[in-house]
Amino acid sequence: MSIDQRRIMIVTAALPLVAEYGAAVTTSQIARAAGIGEATIFRAFKDKDEVLDACVAEAIGTDHVLRELGSIDLAEPLEIRLTEAAEALHAHLERVGAVVGSLHASGHRRGREPGGPAHPADRPAPDSRARSFASLRNGVIDLIEPDQDKLRLPPEKVAAAFLGLLFTRMQTPVAEADAPLTPEELIAVLLHGTLNAPGKSRQ
Repeated sequence: MSIDQRRIMIVTAALPLVAEYGAAVTTSQIARAAGIGEATIFRAFKDKDEVLDACVAEAIGTDHVLRELGSIDLAEPLEIRLTEAAEALHAHLERVGAVVGSLHASGHRRGREPGGPAHPADRPAPDSRARSFASLRNGVIDLIEPDQDKLRLPPEKVAAAFLGLLFTRMQTPVAEADAPLTPEELIAVLLHGTLNAPGKSRQ
């Protein structure tokens, strides 16, 4: 097994533990979850902080969710394609929130020495958020384009509206949204609005 494969295996095993325990997770817990000896972790990573930083990078990275978007069958109806996309993106955002939130709550700061500033090399690039959003939007555009002739707006605007609705749904405080939109409801609002068809009332 190469060093990169070993690192991927360790991070995959560590992610749910980091989401649960934050920076309090131990390398022995990670080793047990990965089915390896603890010493193997330190042959792949310098220390536990480097493991945690790798977990953050994996959680916020878009490669995994883009693969999921790319696997959606374009032969399915648009509503189904976008519902599956909403579910995949929702799971991605929840994982980001769980991992980053748990580490933040337990005092871990990516790339920081205790009490010190983040190292410049470990800071995300200034445009990393914009690039991530653009890659997600492009993935959604690919799902919409087969039906672009049926839409009043170009796929780019529909994709932006889709992501806007999805991100707003995730960020709305529970007290203000006791029953947040399901993925199916979100797609129905996106594609058909909130007005009933003429002559039809809400049940």
